[in-house]
Amino acid sequence: MTIQTIATTPFAGQRPGTSGLRKKVTEFQQPGYLENFVEAIFLTLGDFQGRTLVLGGDGRYFNRNAIQTILRMAAAHGVGRVLVGRGGILSTPAVSCVIRKRAALGGIVLSASHNPGGPDGDFGIKYNIDNGGPAPEKITEAIYAHTQTLTSYRISDAGPVDLDRIGSIRIEDMEVEVIDSVTDYAELMAGLFDFDAIRALFARGFTMRFDGMSAVSGPYAKAIIEGMLGAPAGTVVNFEPLEDFGGHHPDPNPVNAAELIALMDGPDAPDFGAASDGDGDRNMIVGRKLAVSPSDSLAIIAANASAAPGYRDGIKGIARSMPTSQAADRVAAALGVSCFETPTGWKYFGNLLDAGLATLCGEESYGTGSAHIREKDGVWAVLFWLNLIAASGKSVNEIVQEHWARFGRNYYSRHDYEAVDAAAANAMMEALRGKLASLAGQTFGDYRVQLADDFTYTDPVDQSIATRQGVRIVMTDGSRIVLRLSGTGTEGATVRLYLERYEADPARHNLDTQAALAPLIAIAEQVSELKVRTGREQPSVIT
Repeated sequence: MTIQTIATTPFAGQRPGTSGLRKKVTEFQQPGYLENFVEAIFLTLGDFQGRTLVLGGDGRYFNRNAIQTILRMAAAHGVGRVLVGRGGILSTPAVSCVIRKRAALGGIVLSASHNPGGPDGDFGIKYNIDNGGPAPEKITEAIYAHTQTLTSYRISDAGPVDLDRIGSIRIEDMEVEVIDSVTDYAELMAGLFDFDAIRALFARGFTMRFDGMSAVSGPYAKAIIEGMLGAPAGTVVNFEPLEDFGGHHPDPNPVNAAELIALMDGPDAPDFGAASDGDGDRNMIVGRKLAVSPSDSLAIIAANASAAPGYRDGIKGIARSMPTSQAADRVAAALGVSCFETPTGWKYFGNLLDAGLATLCGEESYGTGSAHIREKDGVWAVLFWLNLIAASGKSVNEIVQEHWARFGRNYYSRHDYEAVDAAAANAMMEALRGKLASLAGQTFGDYRVQLADDFTYTDPVDQSIATRQGVRIVMTDGSRIVLRLSGTGTEGATVRLYLERYEADPARHNLDTQAALAPLIAIAEQVSELKVRTGREQPSVIT
């Protein structure tokens, strides 16, 4: 084996987005494309001598190829040891778990999360730091800067590693340890939740359907829910990670998990339904004829946190992304704890968690998590709901209705306009920003604008500032319209429109969500000129 220095030239557009670099597989397959970005990571991090790196991905197409390349490059850069999941599989929450448990310097996660997979699909790569969370902007910007100036990368000419056999092998002076993908994560879950109570729940005949969506959470759900908790065989479906996710879009929402929704709406529905996404960090909770809003799920978990042993002493605070509904704010107020509003992106929660200011975090995009790791965690959220059901003896629907009766309901929806012409989307946002100063005080139907701004966040821990994080139009009654461009797509631009209205009256807690939000939808269109500027009459997806 020898270490080679390969001449290269920069590729344009390798700036990481909300959660790493995401592009089409065909872009990553260009000679030197992946290598350049990985080289930039190693150059940014500096001395890896004797340190441990965690490596794994969601099993999508190109995952195994990328792992072999990264292992050879890690060896060339003097990494002491790499822990890689068997078969190249590690969910994003599991990577965070292993980094923290094994005191690793960091980890490389190979995933495009909920984006489609396969040869014509998407691929992604991101770096997680030593707390287990996504690299902050100062690191991702340094990585990007290196991608613009590269002239070479270093790589060993070693042969491929057998990723399917647990054990150790050496590349150059580096140890590669193939580990069981599930063990460390399952051990952590067993310490947070009352597995005895959940086992008893299943033993009494409780029924469930967990849809792994042919993605990475399947092996974790199969091992924990069926293996450790005793749920009947067949409870977990689509549990084998496939390179193309079975041709489906691995995003756990009512549109993409239509089969699960149909089951839960039908006459033979099980007691509880759940799903997770491509890399295992998102979740959808479903009762009978009820898909629970992710914003409500966060609020309900917060309100009932002490039901789980790992949170029996209560929570220190809640953090939510700005577009996420204010349902959690009401719970925080009732509990007497802080609620932090951050930009979209899990990296913004890291400082709050590390400083002990927050225990629970959530994003409206089906992401919920806690201080147990530094990523959102799909299986964790499902286990929390199972623990809550076991402890309360109530159904999902009863838990949700009782929560609304106590706190009121925040009607909430997100409208996604996908693959919009990027120039048109950016022009729309700039035009909207130009109107903000004049919107406050204006009246639209029954609504009067109290605040209109482009969200700016000052981190309470390190005082770092993030600007232009989404346009907010807030009404005097607290109703909100939010518009922002997503940083997770790979084609054109995705415009996200978020709508929220609070309803205190229990008699009005079961309205159709889109009907309840219709006046705000009309105002959003009027102010943003979204349809005219994007050429789209309807959203691509409504959740």
